[in-house]
Amino acid sequence: MEVTRLSIDGALEIVPKVFRDDRGWFKETYARSRYLPAGIDADFVQDNLSMSDRFVLRGLHGAPRMGKLVQVLSGSAYDVIVDVRTASPTFMRWHAVMLRANEHHQLYIPAGCVHGFLALEDETLLYYKQSSEYDPAAELGIAWNDPDLAIEWPLGGVAPILSAKDASNPTLRALRLAQGESFGL
Repeated sequence: MEVTRLSIDGALEIVPKVFRDDRGWFKETYARSRYLPAGIDADFVQDNLSMSDRFVLRGLHGAPRMGKLVQVLSGSAYDVIVDVRTASPTFMRWHAVMLRANEHHQLYIPAGCVHGFLALEDETLLYYKQSSEYDPAAELGIAWNDPDLAIEWPLGGVAPILSAKDASNPTLRALRLAQGESFGL
């Protein structure tokens, strides 16, 4: 597999080896023995699958102790990581990757970062592994359009389709002010 370190500390883009023949293809989507030397030491405990239509924007979400390994199984997505770890040298930096099912790329999002994606096609399937089980009390939600982050979503003037929860997420600045000293990721 090929591993590329991204501009956010600990974030990786992974291209697994795909074996093709006249029947189709095969790929290994995760093997601890191969991902550990790349820097992924997460103990994955929960897998999730979401289906989204074009222009659905999910995020930005995360949890202090939750790392994720993300890939698109069908369709394509503009996937964004934001570092919200206050002690990180890449704090408040964002990095985006295009994930297309036919390219087989994966994205590793380290614990303490938030994640969101914009579906670029109808019926985009996003599959991800998590290093901690979902806990609503531990979840961070940050506004997808936070002006301090200035994420460049490829919306082309179209308003994204958001859940009520995502539409009401606070900015990172407001979240940090509300949580005060307890925010320290």
